[in-house]
Amino acid sequence: MKNVPNIKMLLSIFCVAGGVFLLVRSCSNFDRNSENQNYRIQPANNQQFIKSTSETKANPKIAKSKASVEIQQKLDEAKAEDLTNTAKFLAGMQVEKNPIAKFEQSSNWRSHQQFFNNAWSKLEARQLQKVRKWSQQELNQINTTSPSIFYPFSGPDFLYAYSLFPQGSQYVLVGLEPVGIIPNLAKLSESQRNLKLQEIRSSLYAILQFSFFMTNDMKVDLQKQGLLPILYVFLARTQNRIINVQYIGLDKNAEIQQYKEGMIPGVKIDFVAKGEERSRILYYFAHDLSNDGLERRPEFSRFITNLGEKVTYLKAASYLMYNDGFSEIRNQILAQSSQILQDDSGMPLTAFYRSKWNLKFYGSYTSPIGLFANRYQPNLRRIYRTDKSIEPLDFGIGYKYEANNSNLMLAEEIN
Repeated sequence: MKNVPNIKMLLSIFCVAGGVFLLVRSCSNFDRNSENQNYRIQPANNQQFIKSTSETKANPKIAKSKASVEIQQKLDEAKAEDLTNTAKFLAGMQVEKNPIAKFEQSSNWRSHQQFFNNAWSKLEARQLQKVRKWSQQELNQINTTSPSIFYPFSGPDFLYAYSLFPQGSQYVLVGLEPVGIIPNLAKLSESQRNLKLQEIRSSLYAILQFSFFMTNDMKVDLQKQGLLPILYVFLARTQNRIINVQYIGLDKNAEIQQYKEGMIPGVKIDFVAKGEERSRILYYFAHDLSNDGLERRPEFSRFITNLGEKVTYLKAASYLMYNDGFSEIRNQILAQSSQILQDDSGMPLTAFYRSKWNLKFYGSYTSPIGLFANRYQPNLRRIYRTDKSIEPLDFGIGYKYEANNSNLMLAEEIN
């Protein structure tokens, strides 16, 4: 493991979790793999396919239909197993009964596994256990509704969205990084597999250490490989089973279609949490959320509107929505969210009218990091200085990644 860089070095290289300086590249087809253990899949259309034996015998058409469904279910199980095994392999987790299991005997994969086991163990103790406990205490009422989670400027950060909102029915992440591909690991040479594992470790270093992605890292790493491998790792490490992956696009009518050139590119991942039956959806779209970007492609705003009531989450967002150039996405979030959870890099306190929002503050706010010193909010500092009821955060989140040094604000719409 590398030594943690000092804060001055960090200030010079990081910016927004969504990587606002990258260009979107189109998606392409890919091969995939995964595993099946301790999970059950609920049919996507929620219909009961099993007919009684008497019905089947009495009607050969029913028997034929049942046989077709059973074949499809077996194919779906095989696909889900293949997808999940690939995710686990990339995440340094052992797989069984799969062609890629034999590659786990290599010294490179064992080193990859050791890196992840060590890094994840530290991350669990330092961050994730505390984040989940805080979520259970403070966000439980929200989570019981299985909300849609909208996470703009996120990059591939499914990890914190899921840790804070583990019961979300769908997660919509947005950044500018390309989706990328997952190669067929069994068909790669040993050197190609090792390179893929190294790319993943390099891409994940910052978020494992500091709770956010560094823009400079994303420029270099994700521009080459895309962010799909990182989504796979986060899904595997959070004990989710991947059951389907599709390259998608938004057409001019804001409808999701199979990706074609000219559409807003994205990926749709259907997954099932361990011990559950219901499938959920993770979307990632590569799109520019500036006013210019939304004006050029108004279908994206319509898609977000069509999600209905939603919870918006904002972290390490480079204070972009303090700028007039991002006023449209800011106004849409404020108009269409039932709750907003953010650190101070999301939207300024002045954007939240007290007649519309109940605000609850957590943690500590003194000032932004030096890179964003001009975004200091005296009114927010006054609240933290005078309100003795504000509860501390025993974990770091956002740019001030040290425990007891970061802040969160939960805004709930007044009905």
